[in-house]
Amino acid sequence: MPLFFLSDFAIIEAIMDLYEELKSRGLVYQVSSEEGVKKLLNTKDASFYAGFDPSAESLQAGNLLIIVTMKRLEQAGLKPIVLVGGATGLIGDPSFKDKERVLKTEEEVEKNVGVIKSQLSRFFDFDKTAILVNNYDWFKNYSFINFIRDIGKKFTISEIIAKEAVKSRMETGISFTEFSYALIQAYDFLRINEKYGCELEIGGSDQWGNITAGIELARKTKGKEIFGLTLPLVVSADGKKFGKSESNAVWLDGKLTSPYHFYQFWINTDDKDAIKFLKHYTFLSLEEIKILENSIAGAPEKREAQKALAKEVTTFVHGEQSFKNAEKISENLFGGKIKDLSESDLKQIFTDSFVVKLEKMDDVNISDFLVSAKVVDSKRQAREDVQNNAIEINGEKIAEIDYIVSQKDFLFGQYIIVKRGKRDCKFISL
Repeated sequence: MPLFFLSDFAIIEAIMDLYEELKSRGLVYQVSSEEGVKKLLNTKDASFYAGFDPSAESLQAGNLLIIVTMKRLEQAGLKPIVLVGGATGLIGDPSFKDKERVLKTEEEVEKNVGVIKSQLSRFFDFDKTAILVNNYDWFKNYSFINFIRDIGKKFTISEIIAKEAVKSRMETGISFTEFSYALIQAYDFLRINEKYGCELEIGGSDQWGNITAGIELARKTKGKEIFGLTLPLVVSADGKKFGKSESNAVWLDGKLTSPYHFYQFWINTDDKDAIKFLKHYTFLSLEEIKILENSIAGAPEKREAQKALAKEVTTFVHGEQSFKNAEKISENLFGGKIKDLSESDLKQIFTDSFVVKLEKMDDVNISDFLVSAKVVDSKRQAREDVQNNAIEINGEKIAEIDYIVSQKDFLFGQYIIVKRGKRDCKFISL
């Protein structure tokens, strides 16, 4: 009789309830076969895969939902296969794009592949529990003629045009390059199925057409059924979606988006989104999330849900120490203890995309300074704000309209933080 440990029972329980938990968290958008996907998720050690195209120098918040969901499935006993698209990155996915992408050079894609592999290694152990593949490995020696004969022959033009990603581009125009993307991703699924026995691909809702192409290819070439599951497109209460195409994208690379700004992104989540994001992006139980939902209804000013969200996601992406440091920086910055911030703390705050840079610093009247630093639009507004005690420099109120801002006001000779009102901060550097 086999011996079971407590951890074994936890895994079995997680597997038995996994599909329903995904639905309860709002993570199931489309499935090719509910029965088939349920069966796979209830099969210990079954494998699944998701792909990441190296279209940028870092993954970003838009990729995080896939990563967290993959970890959720891995923790339930399934084996993740992570594909980095060295080949598809050279083509460009047309999904949800209103115009052609600018093609990356081979050097750019190769560089991005290396960086993204390194980032994914923070979440998955590719030596023990997960598999990492690059589709360039099976495409680099696959001739165009053979690909068109082997794979292109299995699809009709009408089938490809019917896919939403292609259909939406027919009027504005789509090149044959992007038109062929679904065939390339379909072949990825077939190869991974053949080599690893993988029967499930997961992806964002924009990948549905590409995923179903793989399902069709397996049916037509092997006479077998494989499956697909998509996650919803994440849209915030103000209608914005996560993604690297949006301005001020939230990157997973700490050099592009510092842990402090990453933490701020999550803690500033709207009340309307906090519970949805907790379900999507954290490993807190649904019972724990329900308590936080009650806190929003009963004491929204405490922002307990947002604090939990920021803690969980920042820790997951950057580690516990980075979370604690980001929390400390936030407390000092918004608690009037700006001068307690270290130079390394300030460097996290003063990342390029969030900073107003001044070419030089002469002694200047506070009104002129506030205009040049883009804190206000006019000197009149600047004077009114000063008179109304609405302006702070490095945590100290400025009450005199003839105050002179000089080099002495810059922390470590380089940084100055201007606060207008309760939470409107401007970061200015030399």
